[in-house]
Amino acid sequence: MTLVQEVLEWRLFTLSGTPITVGTLLTAVVLIFVSYALSRVAQHVIRRTLESRRVTDRGAIHVAGRLVHYTIMLVGIGVSLDTLGIQLATLFAAGAIFAVGIGFAMQNIAQNFVSGVILLVERSIKPGDVLEVEKMLVQVVQMGIRSTLARTRDDEELIIPNSVLVQSTVKNYTLRDSLYRLRVTVGVVYRSDMELVFETLKTVANRQDWRQQEKEPLVLMTTFGDSSVDFEVSVWVDDPWFARQAISKLHEAIWWGLKEVGVTIAFPQLDVHFDPPVMESVRRLGPPSPVTN
Repeated sequence: MTLVQEVLEWRLFTLSGTPITVGTLLTAVVLIFVSYALSRVAQHVIRRTLESRRVTDRGAIHVAGRLVHYTIMLVGIGVSLDTLGIQLATLFAAGAIFAVGIGFAMQNIAQNFVSGVILLVERSIKPGDVLEVEKMLVQVVQMGIRSTLARTRDDEELIIPNSVLVQSTVKNYTLRDSLYRLRVTVGVVYRSDMELVFETLKTVANRQDWRQQEKEPLVLMTTFGDSSVDFEVSVWVDDPWFARQAISKLHEAIWWGLKEVGVTIAFPQLDVHFDPPVMESVRRLGPPSPVTN
């Protein structure tokens, strides 16, 4: 027996009646590394295959790669544990008993993990999607098994637990298409020519070359306010991520369009009326006396 054989057969400890030797431990470690290498190769093959078939959806390619990775790694870890003499059925039973003790502590982690798997399988949210989460507009950068990385309009990066995306109501502005409707409200004074206002707002909206040309703009008279008659102008854009810039351009165009035709944009006004006895008292007071030094 050579020295290498003696080292490999050197017993370290006994686990579940199975002697664990240096060779057994090395085999288990090698199996895990081989599983990881196979996972990387499989992800590369899947990516190349999908790209060769002209699949341009990066989200679909990412989801397929992650699912293959987790599957291969789970199988590899299972075989490694079996090599060490750990029966998976026994491990699951022990894990169930262990989970009772730490269930509350692990609840959030388990929820996020399961939610991550659901998101990867359903693909209702993909990298690049524009979402409204908890009244914040964000763009998905990367999706993980526990959390999702997103970026705000201020270039702030948010780490969102996957359970938030699964268990709460989330607006996905780019789920089926990227069309987004933006609205601008403007009020004009009551003496304005309302027909002229309608025509001017429609003309201004149609002139915007950045809007989605296949959908016609819509102009509505919405409210008779205290100081103004309010109109709503709505147009469609192709990218909701840049809606703020588009709204600013539409505001500017409406301002100059109404100014060009002589329509006044209203602002809050307050008229104060005095009763006749009060007016008589004010007249009796007369003008204020000049101040002398």
